[in-house]
Order: sequence, then C-alpha cells, then structure tokens
Amino acid sequence: MHTTTLRLFAVTALALASASALAQNAAPAKTAPAAKAAAKPEAADEAPARVERQHISYTVQADGSYIEQRESALKVLQAPAIERAKHESISYSASIQTLEVTEAYTRKADGRRVDVPKSNFQVETNEGRAGGGPAFSDIATTSLVFPDVEVGDTVVVNYKLVGKQPMFDRQFSVLDNVSANSYQGDLKVRIDTPASLWSQNRTFGAMKQVRDETVGDRHIVEWTYQNLAPAKDTRRDYSVYKVEDFPGYAFSTFRNYGQIAAAYGERALPKAAPTPRVRKLADEIAAGKKDQREVAKALYEWVSTNIQYAGNCIGLGAVVPRDQEFVLDNRIGDCKDHATLLQALLAAKNVPATQALINAGNVYQLPDIPVASSVNHVLNYLPGLDLYVDATAKGIPFGDLPIAVAGKPVLRVDQPELKAATAPLSSKRNRQRMVTDLIVQEDGSVKGKVEVELEGQPAIETRAAFRKVREKDSQEMIKKYFEAGGLSAEGSFTQDDPQALLDKHRYSAQFEVKQMLPVPGAFPVAPLFFNPMPVATFASSAQYDDSVYESEGQCIGGRSEEIYRIEFPATMKVIAVPPDARQEWEGSSYEAKYTLKGNVLEARRVIVDASQGPVCTQAHNRGYQQFAKKVLPNLKAQLVYQ
Repeated sequence: MHTTTLRLFAVTALALASASALAQNAAPAKTAPAAKAAAKPEAADEAPARVERQHISYTVQADGSYIEQRESALKVLQAPAIERAKHESISYSASIQTLEVTEAYTRKADGRRVDVPKSNFQVETNEGRAGGGPAFSDIATTSLVFPDVEVGDTVVVNYKLVGKQPMFDRQFSVLDNVSANSYQGDLKVRIDTPASLWSQNRTFGAMKQVRDETVGDRHIVEWTYQNLAPAKDTRRDYSVYKVEDFPGYAFSTFRNYGQIAAAYGERALPKAAPTPRVRKLADEIAAGKKDQREVAKALYEWVSTNIQYAGNCIGLGAVVPRDQEFVLDNRIGDCKDHATLLQALLAAKNVPATQALINAGNVYQLPDIPVASSVNHVLNYLPGLDLYVDATAKGIPFGDLPIAVAGKPVLRVDQPELKAATAPLSSKRNRQRMVTDLIVQEDGSVKGKVEVELEGQPAIETRAAFRKVREKDSQEMIKKYFEAGGLSAEGSFTQDDPQALLDKHRYSAQFEVKQMLPVPGAFPVAPLFFNPMPVATFASSAQYDDSVYESEGQCIGGRSEEIYRIEFPATMKVIAVPPDARQEWEGSSYEAKYTLKGNVLEARRVIVDASQGPVCTQAHNRGYQQFAKKVLPNLKAQLVYQ
C-alpha cells in the first residue's frame, strides 16, 4: 500500500463505495489519494493572493531567550482570497511569551491605509477548551480581523513576540521552509545572537545567505529569498518530507542531536523518579505478574487506556513533564507526561526504561543541522526488551507502534550520542481474509454473509474505529450502512470485543438487501460490506497519473485475500465471468481464479504487496504502479447474467 492508498481505514466510506459499485453496475471501489496527492497543482497566475513581503528576525539573548519579530504583506488578487486575507491568527506560548502587535492595517489599492481597530483583536487561550485548560497547554491565539478588504488590497501585519525564558538554557535553534511553487516578493530572515554562543547554519534550495559576520559582541546572519515566477507544483506525494528539498534555512547553537536529547533529559528525567503513590499503583497494576514483559505490558496498557491526551507535546514552554501526582489526579497529559509516568511506573517495578525524542510527522531523515523542532514527540524505550512503546498513541498493542513513528530515527535520552531508530512495521503482519457468501434472488435482492479476519495494522485501526461505535448503533449498522447507498436492508453484525489492545480482529455481517442488483445485468466481483484492506485498494495506484511517483513516499505492504461464493437462481443464467489471472513483480503478486459450477460462481483472489516501508523509493513506487496497472483490468472485469 503506497501513499495514495496507505490510509485505508476509513472503513465505512470504503464500504459504501463498494456497495454502490455493485448496485450501480460500476467499477470496484477505489480509495481516494491523500489530500495533497489529489489536489490539482496551482499555477502561479491562478493564485488568488500572493505574499509581497515577509521579514522575520530573531534577537537572541545569552540565556537562549529571544525576541521574534515578523512583518508580512499579503496582496489579494482574486475574490476567493478575501475571506482568508481578512483574518490573521498569531499563536504563541502565553506562559513565557508576550505579544505586541505594532501594526495591522489594510493598504487599499488607491493607497489609503485602514487600521485594524483594537475591537477587532480577540485573544483565545486554552481555558475552557476540550481536553483541558491552560494547565495542559499554554498556547494562546490572538486573532485579528481586517476591515474593508477588496481585490487589489494588501493586508499588512507587524508583530513582536518577547520571550521570558528559553526552551533550553543557553540554546537556540530554528528551521523553516518556504514553498518553491508560491510567489515570494521579498523574504528576509535575520538572526542576531551573542557572539559567545557557538552556532552553525545552513540554507536550502534558492535561499541565499547575504550576511554572516560578528559585530562587536553580536553574531548576525541574514538570508533572502525571492520567487517572482513560481512554477506549477507537479509533486503529488508529500508523505515523506526532507527539508533540504525546499527553499529554507536552519540555525542552531546545538553541536549535534545528542545535545538536544541531553538537554531534554536534564529537565525531564528528575520527574520520572517514582513517588510512593506511583509505587503503590504499579504494584496494583502488575499484581501477580513476574515476567518483565508481562509487567511492562500491564503498565503500558494502563497508561495508554487511562491517561487521556491533551496539551502541546514539545515546544517553547513545553519541555518539562508535569508532576506525576498532577497527571494521575487529572488522568490527562501530553506525550511527555505519558512517557514520564510510564517510566516512573516501570522503575517502580524494576523494569529499565528511558525516553526518546522522535519526529511524529512526515520527516524520516533528520536534517543535518540539529534543531529542536525536528523532534516533536516523546516515547519510551525498554532496553531489557529492546522495545519502543508509545503510550500516547491510543489503541496500539504493546510491542507495536503507530505508523507515524515506525521506522524513524530517535534520540535516546539515556544514550544521547547513539544513532538509533524505531523498527519499521512488518508488511507480513498486515493481513486480511474476507469470505463472502451471496444468494441472488430473481428480483435482484441479495441474501449474504461476510466474514472478515484481520491482523496487524488493519486490525489495530479497525478495533480503534469500532471502539467508538455505540451498542445501539451496532444493532442498526446493517440497515444504516445500506441505506446510505440508497438500498433497503436488514441484518445483524457481530465482532470480537474491540476494547482489548490486540493486533487481531474478526467481525461478520448477515444481511438481506432488497433489489440490490439489476436483472438482467452485470457487476464486478467486489466487497459488499466494509473492510479496511480490499484487494482493489492494492491496485488503486494504477489509476493515478505517473507524476504521483515523482518522489519517494511512505509505504507499507500487506496481504489481502477475498473468497466469494455467489449463487444465482435457476431462472437466471450466468453468461460471462472474469478470467483467471496471475501477475508478479519483485515479490509482489496477484492471483485470481473464477470457477462457474452451474449457477454458482466460486472466486478467490489474493494480492501480496511486498513493499518494505516505511519509505519506498521513486523507482519502487513506479515499478509497483506498473504491476498494479496489470492487475486492475481483472478487478474491473464483469460478472454478466440474464
């Protein structure tokens, strides 16, 4: 499963597409590409607005605190951009930063200036937000509404953020990119630091360094960038992001990533010493368990299922975990709090554990310049089991990791200089087997049963989805599912208890659907009920333009098997069935066999995607796409009857 098909697990939408395919005599269900992959590239002359000016400066103090100043000017070229231009939101760390908006106005096309009145400023904190108040996140947002904005106007905002304390003592780092496919009239970046602070910096793409000198006791670096004729963005896949591929800059006083891990550990580890309350809780959770793995599993599952997530995980003003008592009293915390509490519980039971920093976004290779923002998440490492666990990610079984942090470099707090990484997800564990038994009536109504068995990631994510389904909704699931496709149906749904944190799941559905199929008619052999990993999904890349694979992308393999038995009444005659097929490519394979016995079609098809993630090269993705193009015609082949 490649980027365009990786996030398969919106099971209901996928199921409706499959049901509609049969009901409307259409092609098999197709999974849509990721949002960025599906978006039409925008030409420069089609952009509804453009950035005329963007000036950014950082003035850093000896302790690492800094003043950040930003000025921007956005010109409205087309009416659709007016609403966007009228609103500006500035977010900051309210506990250690103060905001001063020095200018905010609309420059009319005729040269007039219309200032934003103070009444159009609105400050929002986390007080009263879902997930906790300011105790869980210190992020505040000041929103500005610009009056009287029309096409041809330019909105200008100039503000300053004054930091009271640094993220890490005597350290400062920043990294940013801009799009190579967007208009930039005048981008300037200036960083002014004490000469006594060692630093390193780098530019990417067409960003130019225009100054790097020491003046008195200050070191000043300046960069500029301009893009007056941006080209179309032909790249569709941004699931793997490398900062070096885009115009930008990086500046850091850290000599290496080990210093970042050590700086975090200096603040975080003292919070992980188990308190008497934590020792007592650990004893209760692990009661009767002796094996280290079983003890660790019990403690991990308790934190994962009992501590909710809230807050900003790592950022300015958010690098010190909260006290264990506070997290336990409120049963809520961010990633640092989850990792610190779990480490304390493990320590209480003599299970060695540490913490590790990681990027939970789409960065799989840390930039050369060590910047603190490159690692935005915290998880735990258990050296005795050689295992990474992420208690913040809900619904993940012990020993597994969510896709977002699998196969990525980590900064171990216990060994800051060690080059380490989490294990990639094993494609061999991702399996689905679906058995469908259908009896077609003379009027096109269908009686059927579908049984689905899942392993690995599809099982984990399907369990997570089903945990949110209320019992009442479960009882109405069949009716509502087919109703959404314009069909009338009755039936029942059963499944394994989804609450346990497991990587296996089974569910089944029995249904009677009135007049589902046209008589006479034809339809492709496709799933009638939702399932997270249909065979057709593995071939969906065949439908996309070749430009989808102009870069490497996130990927994960797996195996999907579909078995069908479709029985027609004696009054109908099956006059055509799909042909048997077999395709192979570099370990990936597809095999389909269709056997007609009287009025009963028996079909079995199996697809294996042998892609080894988490990142697949451009060449691999293109090769797999060619394999998928050979598979797709067989999936579209029709079963014809009269």
